[in-house]
Amino acid sequence: MNALVSNVLTQVFITLIAVSGIYVLTGLTGMFSLGQAAFMAIGSYVSGLLVIRAHVPFVLAALLAVAGATLIGYVIGYPVVRLRRDYISLVTLGFGEAIAALLNRMTTLTGGASGLTGIPRLVGLPLAFVSAVLAIALAAFFKTSKYGRQCIALKGDELAAKAMGINVTRVKMIAFLLSVALTSYSGVLYAFYMSYVDPTGFGWKKSADWVIMVFFGGVNSLTGSTLGAFILSALPQVLRGLQNYRYVIYAVLVLLILNFKPSGLLGEWELTPRNMQQLFAKLGKKNTAKKEG
Repeated sequence: MNALVSNVLTQVFITLIAVSGIYVLTGLTGMFSLGQAAFMAIGSYVSGLLVIRAHVPFVLAALLAVAGATLIGYVIGYPVVRLRRDYISLVTLGFGEAIAALLNRMTTLTGGASGLTGIPRLVGLPLAFVSAVLAIALAAFFKTSKYGRQCIALKGDELAAKAMGINVTRVKMIAFLLSVALTSYSGVLYAFYMSYVDPTGFGWKKSADWVIMVFFGGVNSLTGSTLGAFILSALPQVLRGLQNYRYVIYAVLVLLILNFKPSGLLGEWELTPRNMQQLFAKLGKKNTAKKEG
């Protein structure tokens, strides 16, 4: 496979893991976080430091990094999930910026603004692909589980969900921690693919990009969110030759979809055997009608 294509696909699959976490948080519960990229940073730096400084095996370093990020997520999420949705985005934004500032100042440990170098390149396209498939499958399983259905219920009407006996705070926390775990794991893969990380790559803009990808494909559809992430994360790489115009094209495409199709590319449609069967049946009827016409 061409090296450029392999590079683009690997980065796209790593992004898909993070976006599947955003879908769980935003698509299922309606919570907005502008600090999720900070958990990606935690996964990247913790795993990188464990391997470089402590000589911990990669797999164990990855597990410890995800566990550490999830623990921090619990500390942050415990008070945050009790807030209104607009306040959640503000608090997580502040948390994300605080992590970026902390990484900039810890010069002796993290390299500060110069970044963390010397991370061995242990991640390639096969691992990124398998990880993305498993992350999407986990998000799909969560959506169809009891907790996923409760998330959808409280997203529609939190007071009604409480009246039905749903522990809203607990369900929100579970969704938030799953999102944190997925995002931090994407950070582990990113660090060991790029072999270098720095604080500028984990600002609130990256978190906002992930939210845009979810809405672009369809906030109520995991299939749509995955498609949106694939298109929008690959597009800047594909348009790299149009250096002066690629972000303009990117922005115009996003604005067109959000204005003329507010529910996203796929709306609420999911890639399931039943939906595929119905789709093929409709296509078959259209082809038959054309032939008869």
